[in-house]
Amino acid sequence: MTSTASDPFPEVILGNANRRFSGVTSTMLQVLAHQQDQAALVVLGAWHLPSTVKRVQFLPLLRKLCSRQAQARTVVFHARRNNEMIQGLILRYFARCTVRLLFTSTAQRHHTRFTRWLMTQMDSVISTCNAAAGYLKTPPDKLIPHGIDTERYQPTREPVALPADLVIPARHYIGIFGRVRAQKGVDVLVNAALPLLARHSDWALIIVGEIKPAEQPFVNGLKQQAERAGVLDRVVFTGPRPFEELPSLFACMSIVTALSRNEGFGLTVLEAMSSARAVIASRAGAWPDILTPEENGLLVDIGDVSSTEAALQRLITDGDLRSRLAANARQTVLDRFSVETEAQALLSHYRALAQA
Repeated sequence: MTSTASDPFPEVILGNANRRFSGVTSTMLQVLAHQQDQAALVVLGAWHLPSTVKRVQFLPLLRKLCSRQAQARTVVFHARRNNEMIQGLILRYFARCTVRLLFTSTAQRHHTRFTRWLMTQMDSVISTCNAAAGYLKTPPDKLIPHGIDTERYQPTREPVALPADLVIPARHYIGIFGRVRAQKGVDVLVNAALPLLARHSDWALIIVGEIKPAEQPFVNGLKQQAERAGVLDRVVFTGPRPFEELPSLFACMSIVTALSRNEGFGLTVLEAMSSARAVIASRAGAWPDILTPEENGLLVDIGDVSSTEAALQRLITDGDLRSRLAANARQTVLDRFSVETEAQALLSHYRALAQA
């Protein structure tokens, strides 16, 4: 599946039917950057695409697939949403070429009857982790986990200072990243950390992420708890931070937590691991697939404040453990969870599907 200047006919079509920028969009774009030089690839829909990416609208694409040029061709259409599966079915019905349909299922919930029917029409269904695969009636053809940019998120040789507007009286930081709400387990972290902050005055808690108006009472309650514990100055809600600032924020942390009650995949853990940070994660999303307890991170039960406190206590008081877990975490990402690894695994699956 090698792209050439003389052969503009697409071999791979990527669905991109959501106007809203989402985690699905983000992961698609990151992988795409490592695929577009290795296949004749186009994206159906122009939402959020950089100018370097080839894109096409539905009707021109349909006309191309129905042309004489399309005869004896095989095209793989990769959908990640219901509406994209529908687009793929329409293209397959009218096209003169062979259209192989691929769907990635990441939802960790039971699918609707309509979604299940759409998936039965696909030529292949894959998933990103065992938790998501467990919700499928039929096991996926393959598990291809997400990867991240290990150059963007990497260890630093020298300590990294917090942004100038974050003045926090501490030397070590415990971080959590993502939209601030109960689903992300922010309350679990605060309840677990408060007694430890009271005993360890050189540690602080940094909560990075957007706070929607509906979540403000939730946040106010957590701040009141911190005030009663006498550590309000070391429990900091930063609000949303610029995207380009995130790698340095990860590098500032001594511990990164990810305590979601449910999670689609959860790239935060990989970003922290790639940054060589010690990680504590709940058994949600892909995190049990990624983390081997005591080797490259620590796992806790979902919503379990006491086990989260115990894990934090271990990492706060044992710098050698933090360093060992952090170094192993970085190596795990390099070995198994880079964006290049994900891109190559998908390209390999596209080729196999096209030749089936």
